[in-house]
Amino acid sequence: MSTPLLSIKGLTKTYPGVVANDDVSFDIGTNEVHALLGENGAGKSTLVKMIYGLVKPDSGTMTWNGQPFAPAEPKAARASGVAMVFQHFSLFDALSVAENVALGMENPPAMRDLARRIRRVSETYGLPLDPNRTVGDLSAGERQRVEIIRCLLQDPKLLIMDEPTSVLTPQEVEILFQTLNKLKAEGTSILYISHKLEEIRALCDHATILRLGKNVGECVPAETSARDMAEMMVGDTLQTPTRTTEKAGEVVLDVSGLTLEPTNPFGTTLKNIHFTVRAGEILGIGGVAGNGQDELLAALSGESLTWPDSIKVKGKDVANLGPNARRDLGILAAPEERLGHAAAPDLSLTENALLTGAIREGLTSNGFVNWSKTTDFADTIIKEFDVRTPGNHVAARALSGGNLQKFVIGREVLQRPEVLVVNQPTWGVDAAAAASIRQALLDLAAGGAAIVVISQDLDELMEISDRFGALNEGRMSDIRPAAGLSIDEIGLMMGGAHGMEVAHVGDEEQEGASA
Repeated sequence: MSTPLLSIKGLTKTYPGVVANDDVSFDIGTNEVHALLGENGAGKSTLVKMIYGLVKPDSGTMTWNGQPFAPAEPKAARASGVAMVFQHFSLFDALSVAENVALGMENPPAMRDLARRIRRVSETYGLPLDPNRTVGDLSAGERQRVEIIRCLLQDPKLLIMDEPTSVLTPQEVEILFQTLNKLKAEGTSILYISHKLEEIRALCDHATILRLGKNVGECVPAETSARDMAEMMVGDTLQTPTRTTEKAGEVVLDVSGLTLEPTNPFGTTLKNIHFTVRAGEILGIGGVAGNGQDELLAALSGESLTWPDSIKVKGKDVANLGPNARRDLGILAAPEERLGHAAAPDLSLTENALLTGAIREGLTSNGFVNWSKTTDFADTIIKEFDVRTPGNHVAARALSGGNLQKFVIGREVLQRPEVLVVNQPTWGVDAAAAASIRQALLDLAAGGAAIVVISQDLDELMEISDRFGALNEGRMSDIRPAAGLSIDEIGLMMGGAHGMEVAHVGDEEQEGASA
């Protein structure tokens, strides 16, 4: 039997109040795409940080091609042949592609030579990239290419990828998979972390499943259903979201002629957007990242003020009201960026509960914080949304991405909003937690709330939305009933088609079906 590329034996890492990894052992072979699966907080991030030299294990050993492997820092891991593409990009918007790549290199060559190498590698692996373009002008998929090219220039033997498709279109996912299969054929092994289990089934040769820090099993993804893998991850039966079919009520949110310049120089201008959302209704808004999603949430939440009468809630003009005044009226929001936008990284979960809950939950009185009541609110969020954390005293940045997402969504849902706007509600969240969040949104709508869900996950939008629209370059497509929409119709809407074009495709499909 051949020697594994990387062999992990009994790795254990503890932090105050939590065992992140508990005696974890598994092997990654050569020429293999190996999936690492688990719920949020199962210990995946800690494990790959130990492989990459960011964290030192308390006990256990690793071997690399049969030789002891214990990188003291990422530089040592990279020297051995380990490269990593993180879930959150570490790029500077104002710099060019080549300048960003150079920042990640130990001894970067002259910029002209580096640009030539970037072009050659990007063309070789089907990831076209102009080294002279400014990163702020790139789509999310193109930004990920920058991170991947930066790794490929190191000629890695093991490439670690953490949630690589969370911000990609289906077409970009297909290109990425072609690239990864080419790398595998050339001898590079890949450790792949994702909550998208159908992707795991299509791409990965083997999978290791972590639960509560322990290795609880392995499987061959192509021979295992997505549901079975999800249930191995959670150790229980996976619950499927269910919805009621009650008729929507009166219009709660009315957006008319919304036009807004971005505050970010690399943002997208919103152009004459119109839509309504009724009580008890979920409006799903799709689109490729960077087409105005962040700007739309800012306009609806009150972070960006707009022209009079462009946003009304129950007939009241709220366009010129800031976030706190809107929260007082029951208009709440959960933005895409968890750390730094939805939550303050260095504040505790209790303090983060106070940030948006003070008004609706009555957590202050005469300028003083009622800490007992605030702590109770934080504890309720943690319990109701199964946030895996040692306690409410823990800083937001200490939580895994998925657990922080559960906390952020739970904080807004439990305040009983009249209108809730969420951007990427299940980004980086495991299958069980995603189902729980979607059910919470469905239950909130059933209680009479008007909900806007902005997401790049089309399966998610089709599962929970009553009506669907798509953003393209800051423009909104016609809003259509979600039931019965085909992938072709959705693709046209995301690509900027409107009304008659989309209807024509639907007519053609119906004619084909009846022929």
